[in-house]
Amino acid sequence: MKLPAEFITKYEKLLGTAAPAFFAAFDGSVEKGFRVNPMKPTTPAMRQKMTAAIPYSPIGYYGKVNGNSLEHLAGAVYSQEPSAMTVGEVAKPALNERVLDLCAAPGGKTTHLLSYLKQTGLLVTNEINPKRVTALGDNVERYGARNTVITNETPAHLAKALPGFFDRILVDAPCSGEGMFRKDPAAMQYWTPDYPAECATRQREILTETVKMLRPGGHLIYSTCTFAPEEDEQMIAWLLQTYPEFELEPIEKTAGMVDAKPEWADGNPELNKAARLFPHLMRGEGHFIAKLVYHGAAEPKEPKLVRSDLKPEQRKLWEGYLQQTKLAALPGLVLQAHGDQLYGVPAMMPVTRRLKIFRAGIQLGTFKKNRFEPSYALALASTDLDLPKLAIDHAQWEKYVHGETFQLEASAETGFTVLTCDGLPVGFGKVVGRTVKNFFPKGLRFLATDENTIL
Repeated sequence: MKLPAEFITKYEKLLGTAAPAFFAAFDGSVEKGFRVNPMKPTTPAMRQKMTAAIPYSPIGYYGKVNGNSLEHLAGAVYSQEPSAMTVGEVAKPALNERVLDLCAAPGGKTTHLLSYLKQTGLLVTNEINPKRVTALGDNVERYGARNTVITNETPAHLAKALPGFFDRILVDAPCSGEGMFRKDPAAMQYWTPDYPAECATRQREILTETVKMLRPGGHLIYSTCTFAPEEDEQMIAWLLQTYPEFELEPIEKTAGMVDAKPEWADGNPELNKAARLFPHLMRGEGHFIAKLVYHGAAEPKEPKLVRSDLKPEQRKLWEGYLQQTKLAALPGLVLQAHGDQLYGVPAMMPVTRRLKIFRAGIQLGTFKKNRFEPSYALALASTDLDLPKLAIDHAQWEKYVHGETFQLEASAETGFTVLTCDGLPVGFGKVVGRTVKNFFPKGLRFLATDENTIL
């Protein structure tokens, strides 16, 4: 790989005798990895793939997965570069925490956080770029999240709306992307010697707003996929100097991770507690991660939380659906209607005004004339819900994702039913006798074959 000359000069000075091995790593093969979703069943195809465990992630494996596979479409696996998995493992929220993923698209870190929250607490996942927030929404939906609100906002607007609110904030900061050169050589086209400093300016702006949203005792996890000291050690040094309320917490270094380098910043030995991931030392593309605890003083005033706003006729239709399906009321959710769409908003979500909310919780379904029609998102989030379910085989699943109606060998209970394949919920079908009418979303339909859907 032909690296920029200025990049080579810079890291020859920084890395010294380790520089040749570092540069040689860029000619190596790109590492692939995937995580399994602990909230969903493990299929036989997944078990065949789960052979090379990633040592620092109990749900991570080396290997490649197919985006058209049953397991990916049903949210049981998520493709993620191995070194990026360290971020979610360091962040690792506890149950019932209020968590913010500030720079979230396309959703790798968000879904990792969801794996640890296990449908509890609240995850606000934000993407400032409106073109990228759709991909974030798709990945959250596939993962089956019921505790997540997706916003499309600036850090400043979020900080104004949610001061001192979060127990844990992840800032996977937009950066110069030097760790992506091997995976995406086109990233080198944007790199200049001045680019890391430009990115650092934006990162300081983001962190300035982030601090305002942390509660006392809360944690900030900062990460980048670049090697640039300006965006890594020097950024954390600036944070500690500017906000003495912060204290670095040590990150366990395994599988080739190394201490961050205080000599690349202000010499503060505390910076050793942060972690660097280099491609010549471990199986991955490269990352920097720091974990800090915030020793702020005053506890902020608890905000007003969301309330249900259903009209009587809407509540009657929803309760009729619950009675028909024998589904208990969904715990931890507040019912709100956006037009004819019913959403379950996490009960821990504050009332906010003038925030751009891309998705206010989980879409539960649509109010139609004299009936309620459940959503695709509800089906994908139904693994632990007592909804009517019907097992289908792979041939029937292939017809389903193509949008076809298909037949059963024997009659089944009439009505909307969650279809499962290899134990994974894949969507709703409407059963009438032996016929299953198709409710797989039209925009997702494709022609599935054995060749293009193998995990």
